[in-house]
Amino acid sequence: METIAVFMRVAHRGRRASDVPPRTMIQPYLDRLPLVAILRGVTPDEVVAIGEALASAGFVIIEVPLNSPDPLESIRRLRERFGDEILIGAGTVTSAQQVDDVARNGGRLIVMPHSDGDVVSAAKRARLACIPGIATPTEAFAALANGADALKLFPAELLTPAVLRSMRAVLPPTTPILPVGGISPDSMAAYVAAGAAGFGLGSALYHRGDDAGRVAANAREFVEAWRRLRSVSL
Repeated sequence: METIAVFMRVAHRGRRASDVPPRTMIQPYLDRLPLVAILRGVTPDEVVAIGEALASAGFVIIEVPLNSPDPLESIRRLRERFGDEILIGAGTVTSAQQVDDVARNGGRLIVMPHSDGDVVSAAKRARLACIPGIATPTEAFAALANGADALKLFPAELLTPAVLRSMRAVLPPTTPILPVGGISPDSMAAYVAAGAAGFGLGSALYHRGDDAGRVAANAREFVEAWRRLRSVSL
């Protein structure tokens, strides 16, 4: 609640969301719904309709991987449509130059498949939120030391809930960890029990060529599954 209050006070004073420290910026979105929609393969002509379908289901974080067709244009169109209502960013970011490109097109979130300190540092210099990919405690601590706002446990197909539980035992307790890779509505429960704060959702949510109706249906399934899990754990 404190982070939301800070965010609202800053907004009330008229500062842009880009002026808000990244950790403060990302947390209100995670508090609302910590499910990151990964739109790998989406095109600029369809991205707004897909984004609207996701928003209608309650999603507030959207990632366009940079190996999608014309991803920067998709990011620009999403930001133009949603403004600060949704946290828009890029995935599969692997260089500092790409961080700058994303920032110039209105993206405010950098999601990485790895834990390259140069890329994390570039995101922090640009005042963007950053979620590096990690698979070991060494990578996790290095990412946090470089300023990561959350950690992407990747690939989740190989990193089981037991692995997450072990990492949780040594990482700072407030660190948001989001498993990514092969996540379905049915597989979330074990990760939540092990300490997952949310998830990145790929092909089970959006597969290249899916229309807005299909994405909306998939999104509702994930949101309902998440809400059921939270109601049980509260």
